[in-house]
Amino acid sequence: MSLNLSKPILYLITRGATTEQTTPHDPEFNQILKQTSAAVAAGIDLIQIREKKLTARVLFELVSRAVQITKGTGTRLLVNDRADIATGAGADGVHLTTRSLGPATIRKAFGKNFLIGASTHSLAEARGAQDDGADFIVFGPVFETASKLAYGPAQGLPALSIIVRELNSFPVLALGGITLANAAGCLAAGAHGVAGISLFNETLHFDNLCNAVRGSQRIIRS
Repeated sequence: MSLNLSKPILYLITRGATTEQTTPHDPEFNQILKQTSAAVAAGIDLIQIREKKLTARVLFELVSRAVQITKGTGTRLLVNDRADIATGAGADGVHLTTRSLGPATIRKAFGKNFLIGASTHSLAEARGAQDDGADFIVFGPVFETASKLAYGPAQGLPALSIIVRELNSFPVLALGGITLANAAGCLAAGAHGVAGISLFNETLHFDNLCNAVRGSQRIIRS
């Protein structure tokens, strides 16, 4: 499935604050739905439901409700790792980690219209995901971030630029420590967009955030 989105692509990733004990009646469950609604209203392109600790039943319920919000809009919904739940609940696709099944396996099982994103942390992983049939990748961590320490030190903008150049026109989104202040640098390095968790924490300011990032892309083009 072609991503077919104009630059800059904005990719919201949920916080992963839910637990095995979370139910559809809990605040953290409903907060994700509120965040999804705000993202759709602001025109955010992609949302990843990244709630790794939820039970399969509750995750299916969450994704099903989120699909009702994104359905018929320009926002596409993906589920972290669980392609089965994504397709069963009617989401647009899956986001794969470096420990997930490969894109080719997912493509064979779920079809050509299933959107597949992949996390990468090196040129070899990026090339592998592209060759294996992913529709886009996120690359990082570009900047220092506590949540990504397990993947090594920050890669920096030069590494991001190399990834973009080596993958040619393949969609590459920058991830890791992305803020409104440094998003423009990622786009100037050639990234097709930016992805993040903390970047999208303030739902009340989604419109301002999106306009600012898109405005920086227009400046780069001019």
